[in-house]
Amino acid sequence: MGMNAVYRGPEDCPSVIPVFPLPGALLLPRGQMPLNIFEPRYLAMVDEVLKTNRIIGMVQPDADNDPLANVPKLYRVGCAGRITQLAETGDGRYLITLIGIARFRIEEELPPVNLFRQCRVRFEPFANDFTARFGENDVDRAGVVKALRDFVNAVHVKVDWRGIEEAPNEALVNALCMMSPFGVREKQALLEAPNLKSRAEVLIALTEIELARGGAGSDSTLQ
Repeated sequence: MGMNAVYRGPEDCPSVIPVFPLPGALLLPRGQMPLNIFEPRYLAMVDEVLKTNRIIGMVQPDADNDPLANVPKLYRVGCAGRITQLAETGDGRYLITLIGIARFRIEEELPPVNLFRQCRVRFEPFANDFTARFGENDVDRAGVVKALRDFVNAVHVKVDWRGIEEAPNEALVNALCMMSPFGVREKQALLEAPNLKSRAEVLIALTEIELARGGAGSDSTLQ
C-alpha cells in the first residue's frame, strides 16, 4: 500500500514486517510512541520501511529469555505501528513517532537477510483492533479513574485531570497502559488482553497489586 494508506482490516496489512524488539515498550492501536533510533540495524530498518509502507512491528523480547542468548526469543504477540513523523538529528539519529495500527501474532521469524529481524505475522486474530473505540462502552471507566487516582496519590505525580475527563475510554485506557511503569510481563498481559474491557480490568488489577507492594516509585510520570 502507498504512503497515505489507510489500514481498515487485516487484509490491508503486509504479511511480513520488520520487528523492533524493545523491553517495556507497549504500543496499542491508535496510541502514539516516540522512538529515538540510533543503532545501525534499526536505522537500516527505518530506511527500508520508508521506501514502502512505513510499518514497524513493536514486540517485547520474552521475559524468560536466557540472558546470554545472542538472539533473544520474542513474545508471539506485538503491535504494528506506522511512522507518521520523522526527524533526522545532526549526529545520525532518527526521531520517529509511531501510531499503532493493530496487534499481530508472529507465525514465524524469517531467516536474516538484513541487519534487522523480520517476521511473518497474522493480523486476523485481532481484527477488532482496526475499529476505533471498539467495545469502549463496556469499560469500567470509574474503576480505571479510581485506580489512577489511588496510584497518583501514592507516588505523588501530576496528572492532567481535565485531559483524563475529556478522553474517550479507548484513548484513556490505552494511553494509561502505554505510560504505566510496569514490567515486561505485565505490559505483555496488557497487550494480549482480548478486548478493551479486559485490558482495563488488567490495568486496574496491576495497579492494585503495585499499590499493595508500596507503589512504583516517585519517578513515575503519567502526564
